[in-house]
Amino acid sequence: MSYMTGGLTMLTEMLPLLPPSEKKIATYIIKQPEEAIKLTAQELGKRSDTSGAAVIRLCKSLDLKGFQDLKFRIAGDLQKTSDEGFRDIKPNEGLKSIIDKMTSNTIQTIRETAELLHIEEVEKAVQLLLHAKKIHFVGVGASGIIAKDAQQKFLRINKTVYAFSDIHMAATLVANGDEDDVVVGISFSGETPEVAKILELAKQKNMKTISITKYGSSKVTEQSDIRLYTSATKEPTFRSGATLSRIGQLQVIDILFMRVATLKYDETVTYIDVTRDAINFISNKGKKK
Repeated sequence: MSYMTGGLTMLTEMLPLLPPSEKKIATYIIKQPEEAIKLTAQELGKRSDTSGAAVIRLCKSLDLKGFQDLKFRIAGDLQKTSDEGFRDIKPNEGLKSIIDKMTSNTIQTIRETAELLHIEEVEKAVQLLLHAKKIHFVGVGASGIIAKDAQQKFLRINKTVYAFSDIHMAATLVANGDEDDVVVGISFSGETPEVAKILELAKQKNMKTISITKYGSSKVTEQSDIRLYTSATKEPTFRSGATLSRIGQLQVIDILFMRVATLKYDETVTYIDVTRDAINFISNKGKKK
């Protein structure tokens, strides 16, 4: 992507959670983005009846480096072509229409997730996974499926990885882990209490923690050393949002996996070949019987 984007998505998603002064600034920017990016922090504070300090606090609430970072992202947003937004299906909707809507929604989810990922944070997460003694992926329900997918990927490159849907088993493993382990909590809402508790337990054991959630502060992100965000898709009537959140989570896992793989490329190729041969051996043996 040639320019930074995602500023307006961040502001819109965080708007209900912001304190009054920051909410006034965010509302002003959302309504008048072209004007806002031309202002200094002090000028924006004055225009929104707040202060320059409040503008800086807003940027911190958004997990951004500063006001310039936010302005660059909004400027990028303004260069994008308009999209249709997320579309829900309707009762007795035709198959062609469903295909078109889900394809459009999936593409938008992938784009928004890319916009919300901070390169520096992703790289920090990659380094932790690369050097981890053991990796624990934790998720409940649909997020548990993502944890299993991550386990399958990292196992193929000879990492010691666990992904239990049983939270008690996950807690047992983390309780017996050490500071060289990494725990990755996956929760679209960021409010899954079991995942937050596992990360809290991990921090008590001096383990490093990574979260994969929708954008914004939450119980899960509060327990995370590194926060990775996915598209903040809304929950439509037929819960296609659950499908879209899964797409964003899989995208983040794939990015982490591919980056780890490139950093140990020769080893990765060897491990992939070995595991492929093993699977082919089992499959061919079964056919001979």
